[in-house]
Amino acid sequence: MNIVIIGSGGHSKVVRDIISSKEDYCVKAVLDDKYDQLTSNGDIYTGPISSAQHIISLYEGIKFIIAIGNNEIRQSIVSKLGLSHESYISLVHETAVISPSAFVGSGTVIMANAVVQADAIIGRYTIINTSAIIEHDNCIGDYVHIAPRATLTGDVKVKHGCMIGAGATIIPGLSIGERSVIGAGSTVIHSIPSDCTAVGIPAKVINKNKRSMDS
Repeated sequence: MNIVIIGSGGHSKVVRDIISSKEDYCVKAVLDDKYDQLTSNGDIYTGPISSAQHIISLYEGIKFIIAIGNNEIRQSIVSKLGLSHESYISLVHETAVISPSAFVGSGTVIMANAVVQADAIIGRYTIINTSAIIEHDNCIGDYVHIAPRATLTGDVKVKHGCMIGAGATIIPGLSIGERSVIGAGSTVIHSIPSDCTAVGIPAKVINKNKRSMDS
């Protein structure tokens, strides 16, 4: 399968490693707006994100993955490109453990040693990072980033656009509202509203962003 990676930063390096580990996958282009024009270096093109349609014209059935950690930027790129969900591939590292009853949406990446347990639902364009644990019956929205070693216990709901920091823990049955941020190492024992930042043990809301204050 031919693949276009969008983004060329540190997160992109890890995504590229996953692709390289799969025999039938081949990176054909890396697109990032740090490049001024589309060029070819051997078998791989590099160029701005606006080159996507040209790459599509070169390779029938080519798939895309957005390898950028920032949730808002991923969403902006998906919107700008206007491609179907079927144009994006989901990537799962060979050491990740995914329950047969779990669902993983298109454009999502699941990194090394992550665990996704029974009946969990992972949305589109989401990142389940290294050694993160998604327990049974979790529902993770689109454009979410679950950072390394975060632990989401049973029946947790993480809504659209959230960032769950490295090593954070969320106890069972809680909900994290849209676009909220849970700080690294925090322990969440109460549900968190939308558009908030919560940190600490136990996690407390320390900031409400402008969207929340205007609502």
